[in-house]
Amino acid sequence: MRRRERLSVSAPRCRDSLYFPVMVEKATPDADVEQVDQAAVAPPWMTILHNCDCHTFEQVVKQLQKAIGCSEAKGWELAWQVHNTGRAVVKVGAEGECVRVGNILASIGLIVTVVQS
Repeated sequence: MRRRERLSVSAPRCRDSLYFPVMVEKATPDADVEQVDQAAVAPPWMTILHNCDCHTFEQVVKQLQKAIGCSEAKGWELAWQVHNTGRAVVKVGAEGECVRVGNILASIGLIVTVVQS
């Protein structure tokens, strides 16, 4: 919702014209309405970690902690999910953030994909 406030503005005077005040409505956003930018309405992206048998659980957990800032317990939970199901979504968010997480995970040779959800 927008609050309307009326401002009185005078029209410029010409030599032979009459003076007519002009009413202009200036719309101002309410304080409780948030501004939404394009990034906020863009579909989220996902970083998916895939199973591979070339890394230890400890290596995967440590890299997850670096990439997504999770606790060691959450890292183990995700590592077991990847091991048992073949993959796990480890990050959902903006494209740039998901790519950043994917690059950190891939830096030690983990298999990751970043897709739009």
